[in-house]
Amino acid sequence: MKTVTRFLSFVLFFSLSLIFSGCAPKTTVVLLPDPSGHVGKISVANKAGTFDITQKDQETVIAGQESKPSKPEILSENEIRKRYSHVLDALPEQPKHFILYFYSESTELTPKSLKMLPQILNSITEKKSENVSVVGHTDTAGDRKYNLQLSRKRALIVSRLLIKKGVPPAFLSTTSHGEENPLIKTGDNVHEPRNRRVEVVIR
Repeated sequence: MKTVTRFLSFVLFFSLSLIFSGCAPKTTVVLLPDPSGHVGKISVANKAGTFDITQKDQETVIAGQESKPSKPEILSENEIRKRYSHVLDALPEQPKHFILYFYSESTELTPKSLKMLPQILNSITEKKSENVSVVGHTDTAGDRKYNLQLSRKRALIVSRLLIKKGVPPAFLSTTSHGEENPLIKTGDNVHEPRNRRVEVVIR
């Protein structure tokens, strides 16, 4: 079972939620999406065998050291809540994620993204958050240095909008990644609307 235990801390580091339940030697693993809805991958292994879990709400069970992990099956949300409510309720509250999109080579938010600002402000208020990350991104079209500057400007635009609406500047941390860390992987010099974004994370 050591492989599973070591991997748990690695997966949690990337904000994926894993539920381990049951008494030794039985171990159950369920893969849940992160707060933004993305699903990663985990390999559950012992000396009897290995299974990769790659889909939302998949579960595998290891009955003991000598037992191969069971073939993963997908559980309904109701079934997960029924079986693991005590574990889910004990998990710390997850950060809230919002993604705001921009026009190409611009610091102008799309109308749909502008309409999300009240949701962001309400979330900050509800969570009583003093830790809000504002992270700027671009697509790969254009020069890398220019894109880094553009992503910084986008992040600053969003930060200023939040400050204008009453969020204390001390609550905000603003960073920029340029064309690195795209939401949608593309080649160089590709116009991808979903990569022209600012991510707001409220903790």
